[in-house]
Amino acid sequence: MSSVAHAIPRRGALADSVWARSRVRDAVLVLGAAGLTALAAQISVPVPGSPVPVTLQTFAVLVTAAALGATRGALGQLLYLAIGAAGLPVFSGATGGLSTVLGATGGYLLGFVVAGYLVGALAQRGADRRVAGTLLAYLAGSAAIYALGVPVLAAVTHQSLAWAVLHGLVPFLVGDVLKAVAASAALPAAWRAMGRRR
Repeated sequence: MSSVAHAIPRRGALADSVWARSRVRDAVLVLGAAGLTALAAQISVPVPGSPVPVTLQTFAVLVTAAALGATRGALGQLLYLAIGAAGLPVFSGATGGLSTVLGATGGYLLGFVVAGYLVGALAQRGADRRVAGTLLAYLAGSAAIYALGVPVLAAVTHQSLAWAVLHGLVPFLVGDVLKAVAASAALPAAWRAMGRRR
């Protein structure tokens, strides 16, 4: 095994290999995760017939979770939800307010918190060190988002679950695969770069 491989820790989040932990630094990272998600939400493309747009939010959610770990990944998304619910225009289309959190896309937003924790936990156990592990972690996080998002979409729009799957999941699968491939290349590469620095 190479010296680079030995230099990469088996457990822990990427952020903890870059900076020493402190409460101030953790707070900054959580704020950064919320901010990146808010920025990614503004890259939004409407989907005909669906109230759910294509955005880069899920990429931001899952990559920051992998980099920060379970607790900070989830807290970043909780902060994002809180500032959006308070009325700041951080949701897609520069919208905000509690009505969005309780609306058709609210389940996806709540799913961000679950996905943030899940992907962060998997990353802390080493899933993001390899391409296959990162891909599986990303797909697990995406599944968590849809598991909450699709049923809430059906309930709020008073449509069937089949309609919600057709309009709230199927149009996003290709983009999700592309984002998963991008993440599966970026995160292991970041770990390798960290190994070379050590």
